[in-house]
Amino acid sequence: MSALLAAEWTRLTSTRLWLWGLPAALGSGAVAGLLALAGPENFTPPLPGLDTAQGVHMLLGLLGVTVFAPALLGTIAVSAEYRHRTITTTTLFAPRRWTWLVAKLAIYTGAGLCYGAMAATVAGGALAGVAMLKGSTLGLPAATIAALLARIALAMAVYLLLGVAVGALLRNQVAALVAVGAYFYVIETVLMLVPGVKLLYPYLPGGATAALTGFTYLADAIGDQTGTSASVLLPAPAGAAVLVCYALIAVAIAVAAPLRRDIM
Repeated sequence: MSALLAAEWTRLTSTRLWLWGLPAALGSGAVAGLLALAGPENFTPPLPGLDTAQGVHMLLGLLGVTVFAPALLGTIAVSAEYRHRTITTTTLFAPRRWTWLVAKLAIYTGAGLCYGAMAATVAGGALAGVAMLKGSTLGLPAATIAALLARIALAMAVYLLLGVAVGALLRNQVAALVAVGAYFYVIETVLMLVPGVKLLYPYLPGGATAALTGFTYLADAIGDQTGTSASVLLPAPAGAAVLVCYALIAVAIAVAAPLRRDIM
């Protein structure tokens, strides 16, 4: 197993995938800093400022909107093997497919945590820097902000695993990327617009992430636009439990899906 882990690490670091992930992680974190620098109170309509708990929650919660990026990276990581036919060499090297699948999951779980940690660190540092520049104080204690950033980092690791599962299940890279992008940007939002069906939203990955990060702005905005009540999100611990369940399902799919079918 150690040889497979080393091989997967070499595969990850020898391709351009991590070069795409690095600016994506840094950019995700920088978004919160740029919005804070512009001043939420200057938006249309005005939003709570950095000196309020709601304002800090909103700016950090925006990181949850960027979780599609690690999901896309996870999808590319697996589907690229089928696209470039390197899956054949991988399977010949490790005929017991579950072993290299587990190794891949382990490496990309670590990569997801690193991605989330970088994004969270940049976001937290940017908010602190902007508050210092403006001579104001953040509306949440440092410990609360650190805990919130840690939850966001874990959520991003889960989304990377979800992307790995989609890549293992669909295999066609273009189809997998379209499916991931369409789901996060279209399907979940549409469900929030449908009365009755929107009750499912708190139990979907996006709703669970919003609960975990305390980011209710999107649900509230859609409720205001449609003239209906906003989706009621789960408590943060329940949101975390839902995301963990999705991670376990993703792992099961990524391991089981390729075991009994032709790799080509």
